[in-house]
Amino acid sequence: MAPSQHDDDQTVVLDWLSQPSSYPGAPEVTRIDTHSASVFLAGERACKLKRAVRYDYLDFSTVARRRQACEAEYRLNRRLAPDLYLGVSAVTREADGTLAFDGGGAPVDWVVVMRRFPQEALFDKLAARGALDLAWMPGLARAVARLHASATPRRDHGGAAGMRWVVDGNARAFAAEAGALDAEASAQVTHAGLAALARHAARLDRRREAGFVRECHGDLHLRNVVLLDGTPVLFDGIEFNDELSSIDVAYDLAFLVMDLIHRGLPVHANVVFSHYLAATGDLDALPLIPFFLSCRAAIRAKTSATAARLQREAGGRDDLERLASGYLQMALRLLTPAPPVLVAIGGLSGSGKSTQATRLAPSLGVPPGALVLRSDVLRKVLHGVDVEARLGADAYGAAANARVYGALCTQAMTALGHGSAVVGDAVWARPEDRAAVADVARRAGVPFVGLWLEAPGEALAARIAARRGDASDATRAVLEQQLAEGTGPVDWIRVDASGTPDETEARVLRGLAP
Repeated sequence: MAPSQHDDDQTVVLDWLSQPSSYPGAPEVTRIDTHSASVFLAGERACKLKRAVRYDYLDFSTVARRRQACEAEYRLNRRLAPDLYLGVSAVTREADGTLAFDGGGAPVDWVVVMRRFPQEALFDKLAARGALDLAWMPGLARAVARLHASATPRRDHGGAAGMRWVVDGNARAFAAEAGALDAEASAQVTHAGLAALARHAARLDRRREAGFVRECHGDLHLRNVVLLDGTPVLFDGIEFNDELSSIDVAYDLAFLVMDLIHRGLPVHANVVFSHYLAATGDLDALPLIPFFLSCRAAIRAKTSATAARLQREAGGRDDLERLASGYLQMALRLLTPAPPVLVAIGGLSGSGKSTQATRLAPSLGVPPGALVLRSDVLRKVLHGVDVEARLGADAYGAAANARVYGALCTQAMTALGHGSAVVGDAVWARPEDRAAVADVARRAGVPFVGLWLEAPGEALAARIAARRGDASDATRAVLEQQLAEGTGPVDWIRVDASGTPDETEARVLRGLAP
């Protein structure tokens, strides 16, 4: 007879889950332990056992609580990855004393059962080896937008009170980890965070009442994104604490954006940010983004400092203390204001406007940089279709074009009014459209720069032919029509775009130099 097990004694279950014989056809089992769970990788499946622990933010101390947590994790994460989360299974004690999955005996614990995926496909590992493809970022942004669109509103959480809880919690942790964190920098981050909170309190509360506080992911960083069948998939959202997961949707997004910035991937961060706002239209979140990013960095500072204190080896402790210090400085830097500016990048199809807009945007305004408003993406949004869907000729008539350019200028005005820099990426072939976007900057009281990219017709046609998976519907015929119609006199800064993207970028930067 196997020994009995108390709620907080998982020794027998952990040992059983570690054995290949517990999984039909599994040649070996790999165990991964975290502070709150043990994951067992066996064959094509992964089983996640909640550890019998209790912290100030979660309680898995009883079998009943662990079952509840497993069922909540399955329910919430099926929204994100229905092909990844397969179910919840009981570990049962059979009549002969052995353990089984979903047997006839009494449950002694519970596990979440998932489809196994290669660990190398995790986005944090891809980023670490320089293999995180920028082309995946629009899809990642749309995945987050879909999650938020379907998530249940929670008006009982969030708002100014929810963010005050975050700032106060960070401040308490800074004091507790004074040995690893610079006291003056900690005080500056707390002071700046409280000042930002005071400025934005009314907006935070309005957003909560308007339904922007929802059952979100809550832990949306690169380690919780995986590439499956060529598609970014979110997983492992928080199920154990509503204070951490029932939050403003933009605060949820901020963790992902902050993580990309911290990893030295500012262009990736800006693409996620811009494509998310294109998909959601949530420009009201723009004034909050620096504050949300700073709070996320401050949380990383305190958790890294705590991890450093728990390290037994000096080398590991020193590394984590440096990491904590870096996050703390980042938290302060993210709240440093920068003046907005409007840059319009124009040129005929194939001139490389979108490439240069993507490269330029992170360097403008406050992190994560300028909001990129791309006419090709906006046109698809206005028509209610996927950005890579092909639109017919009717979507490019005079009335449709006026609607797209008008919407772009309206959104630019709104974003500038919220203090965000903007890059307007469009053909801007008509003189009246160029005049309209310049007038947006004049009315907003911000600097305006117009860049006109140009290259030989055959080079433009070759680039158009080489496009794959892009929002643009331009063809060689469209280009020929643009060439025939002309643009009238262009008084913007002309940039030779006939070379490589790097060469064009250098010319763009020279054109922007004072």
